[in-house]
Amino acid sequence: MNIFVWLNDQLLRMQWLSDLVTAGVSAVGLDPASRLGGSVQFFVYDVIKIFILLSVLIFAISYVQSFFPPERTRRILGGRSGIWANTLAAILGTITPFCSCSSIPIFIGFTAAGLPLAITFSFLISSPLVDLASVILLASIFSWPIALAYVVVGLVVAVVGGTLIGRAGMEDQVAEFVHGVPVQDGDQDMTRSERLGFAREQVAEIVQRVWPYVLIGVGIGAAIHNWVPGEIITMLLGQDNWWSVPVATLVGIPMYADIFGTLPIAEALVGKGVGLGTVLAFMMAVTALSLPSIIMLKRVVKMPLLVLFLTVVTVGILGIGLIFNTISDWFV
Repeated sequence: MNIFVWLNDQLLRMQWLSDLVTAGVSAVGLDPASRLGGSVQFFVYDVIKIFILLSVLIFAISYVQSFFPPERTRRILGGRSGIWANTLAAILGTITPFCSCSSIPIFIGFTAAGLPLAITFSFLISSPLVDLASVILLASIFSWPIALAYVVVGLVVAVVGGTLIGRAGMEDQVAEFVHGVPVQDGDQDMTRSERLGFAREQVAEIVQRVWPYVLIGVGIGAAIHNWVPGEIITMLLGQDNWWSVPVATLVGIPMYADIFGTLPIAEALVGKGVGLGTVLAFMMAVTALSLPSIIMLKRVVKMPLLVLFLTVVTVGILGIGLIFNTISDWFV
């Protein structure tokens, strides 16, 4: 067996854990092939797998991120402009494991420091939408091509969205108080033990923040996977239906969850025959267009800029969903 395939199956997909949980479900008298037994197997396996991967990945990523505090990130982006600056902002956003609401204070700091709106919005879009942990988790559930494709399209949305917003010339549409926020210039050099401590704190903080959404997401995924007939899912969200991507996007907006909570739902939807583009649109809507983040952003920017932001991101998500439904055979 190819060593890469073996490592992917055992370390990321955790086939050993799946086999262990299946044996445990059988040991308590449940049939893993039945609806109830299959739901229990799906729930226990996915919850354990996600939390193991999440803890390990957040620890490693947070250790790296300790070298890029907001002040240093701001200095890296300062004085830059144009498409490459937007691209750099989007890439830096991927190493910050923040949800959409957590990204807004950093957005305020960047704006207060005088960074162009194009750069700050590219960062704001990218940070909750794409992060390194989500790439690994996507690969563990789907495949590396799908995980990398998600990263690419997420960065494209962030770069194009930030560029369009920057060219709209709406600097005057930022709330007045933002420009008066004090900017910290101190860039603390941390020791190795401090970085390790920071990484442990980030694991505890992020796991504490996302665990309800993971449990809810896995629960919904288990219900979809074992209880909802595939014919109904296909009828509503089949990739041949023109409305599947808009519906998935609209359904995702009222939800508030990190990408970690949406992954089990996405896994179940794909298993029921929902198009890849539809699933990506749902995930992006949940992470980038959640109602709590929109409410928080409304306090920072004025309505015309907020509407432009929502329009640009929504159109980008719809376009990506439709494109990926068209080319989904490439990832089979």
